[in-house]
Amino acid sequence: MKLLMVEDNTSVSEMMGMFFQKEGWQAEFAYDGNEAMDKFKADPDGWDMITLDLNLPGKDGMQVAKEIREISKAVPIIMLTARDSESDQVLGLELGADDYVTKPFSPITLIARIKAIHRRADLASDQHETSSEEVDVNQGQFDVMTDHFKLSSNTREAFLNGKEIPGLTPKEFDLLKTLAKKPRQVFSREQLLELVWDYEYYGDERTVDAHIKKLRQKIEKVGPQVIQTVWGVGYKFDDSEVGR
Repeated sequence: MKLLMVEDNTSVSEMMGMFFQKEGWQAEFAYDGNEAMDKFKADPDGWDMITLDLNLPGKDGMQVAKEIREISKAVPIIMLTARDSESDQVLGLELGADDYVTKPFSPITLIARIKAIHRRADLASDQHETSSEEVDVNQGQFDVMTDHFKLSSNTREAFLNGKEIPGLTPKEFDLLKTLAKKPRQVFSREQLLELVWDYEYYGDERTVDAHIKKLRQKIEKVGPQVIQTVWGVGYKFDDSEVGR
């Protein structure tokens, strides 16, 4: 794995550098936002993971995340923040971060998060790398199909009433697929974190809420809402009322 860590605290960078080396990962470090963008732009397709501090000199982490997402929708971003503010964390996720870790954090926890997100990214990449011949053969084959909704892992596309749900990020697609494969089954936030993020979550569960919010906004561009909140429990997929 080739990883870019954007962190202005040299002690944290040096500590994590030892852990990355132990994992056999190739890591580079940037200490402010401008340096981070210079390093990223030098090889936009060459990074497997970015850890991004929120508080940076020059250009803050929010701006860096936004600029990275304008270039690449796929590279995973984990935001590191000393702020314990819900608005900051949700905004980071809405700008395209896949996860956030609040400082101070355990290096072992961060390593686990990186591995989990990287595994998911690899699975998504494998599904995207279907040859054009295979895509032609599999066209029309869907993992999920109802009277109103269709979803294909081969093409990473989802349709509601025949209209494609636009701009789904890899994490949003995986979240939608997990819910839609079992219509009307209620999933708790803990279950979704385990199934979609592939790890036992030790921090705030609002990462699920933030992704659900963005997913709903995209669904509503093409049709009625099919992601329902079950208060006090979690979320479910239900398109039974569509078209009525």
